[in-house]
Amino acid sequence: MAAQNGKDLLVKVDMNGTGLFETIAGLRATRISFNAESVDVTSLESQGGWRELLSGAGVKSAAISGSGVFKDAGTDERARQLFFDGETPGFQVIIPEFGIVEGPFQVSSIEYAGSHNGEATYEMSMASAGALSFTAL
Repeated sequence: MAAQNGKDLLVKVDMNGTGLFETIAGLRATRISFNAESVDVTSLESQGGWRELLSGAGVKSAAISGSGVFKDAGTDERARQLFFDGETPGFQVIIPEFGIVEGPFQVSSIEYAGSHNGEATYEMSMASAGALSFTAL
């Protein structure tokens, strides 16, 4: 796979609960991470004293984060309202040349910042709130 342009990693939010996904405008940097907790089943009988993990067990989670400048009143308002209402709408993350991750996420933090001679910026974090699907591109 060839190198990909970072701006092609898109984070989209369902704007009204009907599957109308729009890119959260103004993002300059985005990240998605996947995690799976392990369940340790090591015992005195474990071969050579090596740790043993229970296959298929544990909690899976994903986190999305991004930073940038809000350029669109609609997605700015939607993100802010999601945080204050604690909703878990559908999100899509398009990972170029890889696939699309889709499922419910909760906006877990929004931070706003700015300096007197620059643009206002923001940082957002979202935590998975249910099962996610993956569609290969």
